[in-house]
Amino acid sequence: GATSEILNDLGAKVESFDLFPEYFKLQNIECKRADIVDKIPLEKEYADVLICQEGIEHFSDQLKVFKEFNRILKNKGKLIVTTPSYSNLAAKFSYLLFESESNNKMPPNEIDDIWMSDKSIINTIYHGHIFLIGMQKLRMIAKLSGFKIDKILYTRVSKGSLLLFPIFYPLILLRSLLTYYNNMQKDKNLSKTRKKDVYMEQLRINISPSNLINRHIFVVFKKEIDCDDIDFRNDKLIVSFDMAT
Repeated sequence: GATSEILNDLGAKVESFDLFPEYFKLQNIECKRADIVDKIPLEKEYADVLICQEGIEHFSDQLKVFKEFNRILKNKGKLIVTTPSYSNLAAKFSYLLFESESNNKMPPNEIDDIWMSDKSIINTIYHGHIFLIGMQKLRMIAKLSGFKIDKILYTRVSKGSLLLFPIFYPLILLRSLLTYYNNMQKDKNLSKTRKKDVYMEQLRINISPSNLINRHIFVVFKKEIDCDDIDFRNDKLIVSFDMAT
């Protein structure tokens, strides 16, 4: 409840939700029970700002969660997401070695990553860090849900990532640039401007030193459009099902 308390003291109207509100310690703010994968009990376009603090890595259906965020946010509203970074070099290296979050942890398993399961309270499992996510995938899920990146903020350095940075960064930079330029040459029917906008945003994320050494992801998204109005259709890429092959 620390964030809720700070926002409340600043004069914000705070609505707090948790799967297990029993652990919420503040007395002057009510924390309501909510399973976000089901639904947040708020009206459409209710909130100006949403904060998902160290939560997205616990959700099995992250796309559904983002669509629910879209539903309750006002147009141009802000969504703040923080999560352990799966994009920093230490996390990437740990995944290479043992598909784990860090080099001193086991991969996700049913012993370490079932953090709460109490059917006397709620018939839902509180998962651990089973669904860790990096910036590229987080960006894509946000796009599919009507959001765009407003800003990515630096939090604190991952010491392991800092040690790996001078070794791997030249290779990451070179490979990322080659991949970008190779893909810019593909799909000639697509607008080059459109491809550049998308691919360049991804390139900048991938070669950003902050992204590679940041211990946590701290990103602010802005709601661009309602989920119901999203349309990624591109007639130039659609092939008729009637076409003989």
